[in-house]
Amino acid sequence: MYVLSVELVAVLATAATTAWPVPAGSWTTFAVLVACAALHLHSSRWIERVRRDHSHLPHVDLCSIWLVAGALVLPPTLAVALVVLVYAHRWWVVGRWDASRPPHRCVFTTSMMVLATLAAGAVAGATGLRDHLQHGRPTGALDLAGLVGAGAAHWLVNTALVAAVILLTVRPRSVKDAVGSGADNLLEAGQLAMGGFVALAVALWPGFALPMVVAAVALHRTVLIHQLELAARTDAKTGLLNAEAWHLQAKLELQRTRQQPPGARVGLFMIDVDHFKDINDTHGHQTGDLVLRRIAVALECAVRRGDAVGRFGGEEFAVLLPGVEPDEAVAIAERMRSEVHRVLVDDGEGGVVAGLTVSIGIAVWPEVAEDTVEGLLAAADSALYEAKRLGRDQVQTAGGRRRSPWTPAARSERPGV
Repeated sequence: MYVLSVELVAVLATAATTAWPVPAGSWTTFAVLVACAALHLHSSRWIERVRRDHSHLPHVDLCSIWLVAGALVLPPTLAVALVVLVYAHRWWVVGRWDASRPPHRCVFTTSMMVLATLAAGAVAGATGLRDHLQHGRPTGALDLAGLVGAGAAHWLVNTALVAAVILLTVRPRSVKDAVGSGADNLLEAGQLAMGGFVALAVALWPGFALPMVVAAVALHRTVLIHQLELAARTDAKTGLLNAEAWHLQAKLELQRTRQQPPGARVGLFMIDVDHFKDINDTHGHQTGDLVLRRIAVALECAVRRGDAVGRFGGEEFAVLLPGVEPDEAVAIAERMRSEVHRVLVDDGEGGVVAGLTVSIGIAVWPEVAEDTVEGLLAAADSALYEAKRLGRDQVQTAGGRRRSPWTPAARSERPGV
């Protein structure tokens, strides 16, 4: 109902724009913006396909560069037509190859962008910015206020509509999950600013928009590199750090802690989901994967800001806790157990996975004599093994004795873990 309501409002708003006259000179600007947007998307179509393939969540596209420019310099009717043409072209070169993004999703995205563009255009019209740009004579501070206000209106409407979808379909862990991360919003602000400069350029002469295509493709490529770097560090199943990225972060943190004055500490947890094989055998592997994702959320809810949670593979997790005291580490571990106890997962066939438990091993340096990440992992792993030996669903802390360095091979040789 929400999706259909947004689409209906977009249709009604589009119909209302037909009352605005279309100056003859606007058609040239419209044609140039359509051509630039098409050239941009065609030149970066492979980049967008890779971004699509590596993104399991909504991500910021870069079409707003041209849509904001259209909202500022074009009458509402042509601004809406620009949105429809840009997203129809985007679906043709990118979306139609993706079975997980059917056409109705493109229709909804187009509807959202129509409303965001009309909101930006309304601010541009109310402040007189559009009239000044159409006549090639922006006047200064007042038009700057109109430019910033139009960008803010575009961001606000777009963000609110997307956040509503997220709130209605998933349980976000934080406000950031609903309104986007700082990096997402910075990217959005960057392309809105570029859209403003495109509008200023075409106000002088429409052809000045063409060089911005190069900048847009370069930005697209930079965003792809960042996304691939993030994907290389992230466990695809849970969204946590993968083992390699977590291990590197732990190594750097331990080095930093060693250089601090005496008394600085760093803690490591090894966490194992109890009887996880029974979940897969009873409810299936898809439900097991969902259980892992929910447990990952529970673990992240229990840690402090700055702690790093990673997945080591299978049903094993690791946590890095900079500057933690031994008693505080135990309290955090107990909080994790409580969070996991509350996890409920519907298996989709009338069954519910409940009563989940984890066993946790703790090692805190320098209380544990090991001074390497491998040594601390070995100590935490030994404490985890002790927790499982004593009956599972509990927390155990490593002692100060030294052990041989932890390795995946050595771990796989021990029974019962």
